[in-house]
Amino acid sequence: QVQLVESGGGSVQAGGSLRLSCAASGRTFSTYIMAWFRQAPGKERESVATISRSGDITYYNDSVKGRFTISRDNAKNTVYLQMNSLKPEDTAAYYCAARSTYSTKSIYTQTADFGSWGQGTQVTVSS
Repeated sequence: QVQLVESGGGSVQAGGSLRLSCAASGRTFSTYIMAWFRQAPGKERESVATISRSGDITYYNDSVKGRFTISRDNAKNTVYLQMNSLKPEDTAAYYCAARSTYSTKSIYTQTADFGSWGQGTQVTVSS
C-alpha cells in the first residue's frame, strides 16, 4: 500500500491560484500512475487530472483544461496540481491517488482504477 499525503489546499478568491502537492512513500514512485480527484459536498468523486509514470502523458477533465496542470517529480516522490484561474465551482476536497498495480494503459480516470488514496485537502474558492 502506498502512503499519500496531500498539502497546499486553502481558501482563495475567484481568479486566484493554488498549488497542491502529494508526497508518496515507497521506492518505486516512478512506477505509479498518479492522479488527482475531487469531491464536492453532495456530489460523487470525479477525476481532475492523471499523469503517466514518466510524466509524458497527461489527462484533464474538460472542466479544468487550460487552467490546471498536473506534474510529477519522480526524484522527490511527489506529484503536483497547479491550479490557476480558480472558480467557485472548483471548491471541493481534493484527493491524490496512486495506481501501483500492473497497468496496460498509461492513463486511468476512474476511482476504481486507483488503490491508494490520500486523506484529502480542502480547496475553497469564493466569488
